Amino acid sequence: MEGNYANVIIDISHEKVDRPFQYKIPDELRGILRVGACVTVPFGAGNHLRKGYVIEITDRAEFAPDKLKYIAFVQEKDLTAEDYYIRLAAWMKEQYGSTMIAALKTVLPVKQKIKKLEKKSCKLLLSPEEAKVLYEDCLKKHQVAKARVLASLMEEEELPVSLLTGKLHVSMPTLNSLEKQGAIQIMTENNYRNPMEFVEDSKDARSESYGEKKCLSDEQSVILNDIISGYDEGERRTCLIHGITGSGKTEVYLSLIEEIVKRGKQAIVLIPEIALTYQTVLRFYRCFGSRVSVINSTLSKGEKYDQCERAKKGDIDVIIGPRSALFTPFPNLGLIIIDEEHENTYKSESMPKYHARETAIEIASMHDGFVVLGSATPSLESYSRAKSGEYRLYELTKRQAGGELPTVYTVDLREELKEGNRSIFSRQLYGLMEKRLRAGEQIILFLNRRGYAGFISCRACGHVMKCPHCDVSLSEHKNGKLVCHYCGHEEISVKSCPTCGSKYMLGFRAGTQQIEEALHKEFPEAKVLRMDADTTRTKDSYEEILNHFANGEADILVGTQMIVKGHDFPNVTLVGILAADLSLHINDYRAGERTFQLLTQAAGRAGRSNKPGEVVIQTYDPEHYSIVHASKQDYQAFYEEEMLYRELLLYPPAAHMLAILVASPQEEAGSELAHIIGNLIKENANDVGHGTYLIGPAPASVSRVNDIYRFMLYIKNKEYSKLVDIKNILELYIEERRQQEEWRKEVVQFDFDPMNSY
Repeated sequence: MEGNYANVIIDISHEKVDRPFQYKIPDELRGILRVGACVTVPFGAGNHLRKGYVIEITDRAEFAPDKLKYIAFVQEKDLTAEDYYIRLAAWMKEQYGSTMIAALKTVLPVKQKIKKLEKKSCKLLLSPEEAKVLYEDCLKKHQVAKARVLASLMEEEELPVSLLTGKLHVSMPTLNSLEKQGAIQIMTENNYRNPMEFVEDSKDARSESYGEKKCLSDEQSVILNDIISGYDEGERRTCLIHGITGSGKTEVYLSLIEEIVKRGKQAIVLIPEIALTYQTVLRFYRCFGSRVSVINSTLSKGEKYDQCERAKKGDIDVIIGPRSALFTPFPNLGLIIIDEEHENTYKSESMPKYHARETAIEIASMHDGFVVLGSATPSLESYSRAKSGEYRLYELTKRQAGGELPTVYTVDLREELKEGNRSIFSRQLYGLMEKRLRAGEQIILFLNRRGYAGFISCRACGHVMKCPHCDVSLSEHKNGKLVCHYCGHEEISVKSCPTCGSKYMLGFRAGTQQIEEALHKEFPEAKVLRMDADTTRTKDSYEEILNHFANGEADILVGTQMIVKGHDFPNVTLVGILAADLSLHINDYRAGERTFQLLTQAAGRAGRSNKPGEVVIQTYDPEHYSIVHASKQDYQAFYEEEMLYRELLLYPPAAHMLAILVASPQEEAGSELAHIIGNLIKENANDVGHGTYLIGPAPASVSRVNDIYRFMLYIKNKEYSKLVDIKNILELYIEERRQQEEWRKEVVQFDFDPMNSY
């Protein structure tokens, strides 16, 4: 990489990554030095040699060149944890587009100054005879506190300091005085915060049967043996396990980790939702005990810090968590498992917009490890790579507990309306619910929305209540307020239309609260639990709701996506999918795929034990191919049909796509910048490579958020590297313009193979 100057970060930590220092590159390193290289540089007034990492190479000097120091030399040594992070951050910056600082903040473990928990104890150093003599001496001198300490330690040779200072009311100066006398020793050891206490204290964890490792089926054993024998022979290709719902993918994960741990390696298990943590962790805890831990957003900074420290020291073998757990600093990482790999939560929505799947593969390759993906409904990207041989493909076709996939009924809501049924529940679903409640079996009702959400419009003139700061409609909430879910703007709900004065201002509501209320009305004896974003705000709310339902304390569980992903409730024999096509007609090329995945996953919650299951899909579009294939649980048929559309329109995975977001507080300035970027792409398209297609620029589908105007450009090319080349050209141009103090307020973001629409 050419350049005369290198920006170097000294001592990696969160406090200092915002402050790189610039050095001159000596002639012998020019053109050889790379971003991510570990270098030794003179630092400070005394020019002490310090270790640093190159985060940028440039031709632009930030200070007078004669005042800049030279890099001393490049360090050649075995990779440390910091080296891995720097190299990974440099890779993410290049692959996804962001600043190096943003990439570093993403991959670095928690480094804030967290106060360590310490466990102090007192140990008696005297013989019983010596202790008795000192005890009597303390009583003579009326040193009552010292006497209490000695009396306690003569009974119990070692006691916690907290017990002595608490129950015995002894002060620390008293203990320090005894230590100076040589009578006792105060010992201190680090006591790590343990986020697993909720598992270790649960009756499920103490139960000998819960989470007990089951014998593998023939299908599972074949997969395990093939993957492990391949690993031992040096095979590091990514594996995809495509298993129908209830086929026992988790049992394969447990066995794989067990084998990897036997080989002195550690494992990371990614799950898409915090809501899945409790059940997943219980199963892993039964296998690995205190050698397993969790990392997720509900933990305190101290808890996160301690889990990273435990991982670095080798005190744990397995970490479980959502996307951020990927950066756990294991020294001997051997395996990364991504469960429910199709979920869009594995894609970061902040810069750099990395995907956990590709990033996990890069991390695994750095540690000579490998990645296992698992899903009943794999993403088209993963399945197409498996079909081409890039990944190793394994199939699980039978349910682990035996039995068949549930019977699925598709109900046309248009016909229900014609025949006078205006209820949330179709007649078929209502009848099956009555039957299940009489039998003492459980029901899950799934809705792809939360709360009393929906837009308010005038039935007379069509006016829709919109946010004054964003190009979106306001949602009506039960507290009588209209809320913008983009910027948080709130206002009181209106009684009459502000445009024409009509009193017919009505909301379109489809929320879990409404369903819960309808259930109380129709089935007053039934016990109902609701699980959505509103009922899971506190740290342990996920576990509490799932525990109550798993223990049979409720008959019906109502919820959004979080209730249909990975949970295993043996007594659930009926799943109702309400308004199945809500996710079908959104402005997103993945809408069909997401709908198929959601319906298939939801249907898979029914009949997971020896009791047969039934599923009712309520829809206004029963002929749509996503719903037809989901009702038959036929992934292969869906994949083939969906891929035809992707190939026809050059959408991922048939091609790659780069979304470029231009945001500006001034609409005209944002539009101008978007058009300049569009022209740059056109000018460089032939140089970068043929087969590049540009869409836009145009206003985003949500064109204004919090008074920021948004414009979009989309570029398609079958080669990912060509899009990276275009991104690099644009980054250079934008950086040059910024140095000329233009576009200071404009923001440009890159999103490769976007998972969400803009």
